[in-house]
Amino acid sequence: MPKTRYHNVDNVSTDKTLKEFRQWREERRRKQKDYSYVVPNTPPRLSYLSENKQESTITWIGHSTFFLQYEGMNIITDPIWARRLGFEKRLGQPGIPLSEVPPIDLILISHSHYDHLHIASIRKLYRAGTTLVVPIGLKRKMLRKGFRSCVEMEWWQEIKLGKIKLSFVPTQHWTRRTPWDTNTSHWGGYILEPAESGNQKLSPNLYFAGDSGYFQGFKEIGSRYKIDIALMPIGAYEPEWFMTSQHVNPEEAIQAFLDVGAETMITMHYGTFRLADDTAREALDRMESARIKHEISEDRIRTLSYGETLVVQPENRTSGE
Repeated sequence: MPKTRYHNVDNVSTDKTLKEFRQWREERRRKQKDYSYVVPNTPPRLSYLSENKQESTITWIGHSTFFLQYEGMNIITDPIWARRLGFEKRLGQPGIPLSEVPPIDLILISHSHYDHLHIASIRKLYRAGTTLVVPIGLKRKMLRKGFRSCVEMEWWQEIKLGKIKLSFVPTQHWTRRTPWDTNTSHWGGYILEPAESGNQKLSPNLYFAGDSGYFQGFKEIGSRYKIDIALMPIGAYEPEWFMTSQHVNPEEAIQAFLDVGAETMITMHYGTFRLADDTAREALDRMESARIKHEISEDRIRTLSYGETLVVQPENRTSGE
């Protein structure tokens, strides 16, 4: 029986030829990069995070991994605590040691690339009572791995988990773990909203953008949802002729932030692993230039340290701790 293959909006292709891979390798050998800047670590507020059940919080672990507290649930996005990714050593220490992460209720997976779906990390986080949410095409694999409570979602699907309304939205990307499973599962981002609307809205609407090239889908997401805080990738974009269909550059990340209409952007997907040829400093500097060009106030773009927690206040104001 032939496997289902998933596609991007408008069938945009991310395929690369062997010649293009060789060209990238040759370019990489000629480049001289300064990797002296390392994303700093902030001691995590473990006691507070372990006890908190009321406030919405966002803690950056590294790469696309966040520890979120939302509507009374502890949530992890795209968990990876690995010290290495292939031949590349992790560049910064995880914001919270894996053994000290509070009990997890919900794990959100954007797609099945190894830097977003790390089985060993999930095994350490998964417990009785944990729900694993994956894109369509991945559930069977995760059930085989022993994760019995697994929910599969399609683009634009909405479900209720506890007090959260969770929506799965498109990205422009691709996926593969073996030579035989290219695009046999989908990819996307997640919208988190309170399932029960009250007179006073204390929880923000969160958008976890996953991994994506720039596409018109960001505008459609913005038209369908009211987004307060967007967790947006800014790295792994160089060389741009090779990466553009699958990873936004910093300027495109700012444009995507404007497209979705969020009030606040929190950066991710940079500085943790060397997936491409850009550095963390380059990504941050280019993003800052784009912020100034678009006349976006400084307080709307937040760059967290590993382990730093933002506590979301009423009316979607955020404070760093």
